[in-house]
Amino acid sequence: MIPEITLTTPALLFPAVSLLLVAYNNRFNALSSRIRAMSASYKALPDMVLMAQIQSLRRRVCIIRNMQGFGVGSLFMCVLCMFALFGGLLLLGKIIFGASLLMMLMSLGYSLYEVSLSVHALNLELNELEKQV
Repeated sequence: MIPEITLTTPALLFPAVSLLLVAYNNRFNALSSRIRAMSASYKALPDMVLMAQIQSLRRRVCIIRNMQGFGVGSLFMCVLCMFALFGGLLLLGKIIFGASLLMMLMSLGYSLYEVSLSVHALNLELNELEKQV
């Protein structure tokens, strides 16, 4: 049996999704600054380690785009769910809310993957520092 949901159920995701999107945007902005700085460094002095980091950043930008896309999609589906519930379409509302939850899971999964890539990039940088010591 599928549990009953009301208009307030999808509204519970609004604060969580909003905070996630702000965090994702902050990661994107930090990555943008890092890419610009690395690009300038690479143009001044080409380095294979730097190129590996730049390639990692390219992957991470795509992942953050997907994180944001699924996060926005989740929020969009929550609003759509609320319209369905408001219109008395309970089953449709439940299906849309389930899709919204799946999109949120996808967004969080991409976020976890992006964090692992970030750790890998930091390890590259730390390895380079250790070689210099």
